[in-house]
Amino acid sequence: MKKPRGTVLQRLKSWLLRALLIVTAVWISGILLFAVLPVPFSAVMVERQLGAWLKGDFAYVAHSDWVGMDDISSWMPLAVMAAEDQKFPTHWGFDMNAIAMALDHNERTTRIRGASTLSQQTAKNMFLWDGRSWLRKGLEAGLTLGIEVVWTKRRILTVYLNVAEFGEGIFGVEAASQRYFHKPASRLTQSEAALLAAVLPSPRRFKADAPSGYVRQRQQWIMRQMRQLGGESFLRVHKLD
Repeated sequence: MKKPRGTVLQRLKSWLLRALLIVTAVWISGILLFAVLPVPFSAVMVERQLGAWLKGDFAYVAHSDWVGMDDISSWMPLAVMAAEDQKFPTHWGFDMNAIAMALDHNERTTRIRGASTLSQQTAKNMFLWDGRSWLRKGLEAGLTLGIEVVWTKRRILTVYLNVAEFGEGIFGVEAASQRYFHKPASRLTQSEAALLAAVLPSPRRFKADAPSGYVRQRQQWIMRQMRQLGGESFLRVHKLD
């Protein structure tokens, strides 16, 4: 005897609601816990690892070594802000001017320009998946508001620097510094920090250990932006050092 169609739909709705509540609870718990605890791995790290295994690449390891802001050269947070989000200390998770400019640009060309702040990138890296979709952007917006409310700006920047992807299997500034410069992140120079920041838009295509001419040009541009922001004093002014 077949079950009534209405009963099947009701059960499906019930399962979907439960799944949504579970995922929401995990996200809220993550925001609260990682406001103080080191982050062991991110959603993007898990995605990369599972993707490698599905392709039969069992040598791939998504690697990260957590370090606090006190163990990161002050040039590094300055470099990522200069490169990715110069209004980071003052916005509430979104740069509305950058979003408007990106929308206008994307209407006029097929080459898509993003406008994600460091807060948005942190939310995506921590809790969501890579790629572009309106669903992901909507979820990203809600999570961004959550971390902006619960975390300090210094904490957002610390988590970002520990989960950002800097190359194939290389996550976090400590792993990147050890891999590319054979020293801890606390000893990164201005030019080294700028080079790492230069690959962030596409870390699987741009290579910090074999930088293209474009990456070198971007590195020099980032260093100029770092100076224009005021150098390390920019961090002290905004209490990010």
